[in-house]
Amino acid sequence: MVAPRVPRIAQTLNGWMGSSTGPRFVPRAHRWLYESTGGRLGHGIVGVPVLLLHTTGHRSGLRRTVALVYGQDGESLVVVASNYGGDRDPAWLSNVRADPRVEVRVARRRMPARARVIAPEDADHRRLFTLMNAINRDRYTRYQAGTARPIPLVVLVPGESAG
Repeated sequence: MVAPRVPRIAQTLNGWMGSSTGPRFVPRAHRWLYESTGGRLGHGIVGVPVLLLHTTGHRSGLRRTVALVYGQDGESLVVVASNYGGDRDPAWLSNVRADPRVEVRVARRRMPARARVIAPEDADHRRLFTLMNAINRDRYTRYQAGTARPIPLVVLVPGESAG
């Protein structure tokens, strides 16, 4: 199998995002680019597939958006609540737990979805973690090694209501 050619900007951004010393503005800039171009740019700019997850803030009630690496499992999309290996869950995970009705943007396509948290003790966790780790070039294994917090996954089922 031949790896697809990755544009130079994607190589640079991917390198920054993989290091702990990279610019902190890169994730924000990436999300801004993705949103401001209506998904024309941003889906694969960092060399991995990225979606935008829109949630409702569990305390504020405001719309929140985060760019996340994703994989596909059948019709579902899978994201990892890694928080770059931090000891706390990312804020968006609290939002998803409080209200699983989310919106997802994959490139130019926007769709409602229902989020389901997959904890490490769940049967599918190992299989999905392996899938996501391969997509994100072994970063999730490094993140898990750097924290005592078990890193959960979130399965996004497009078109489903939270019901």
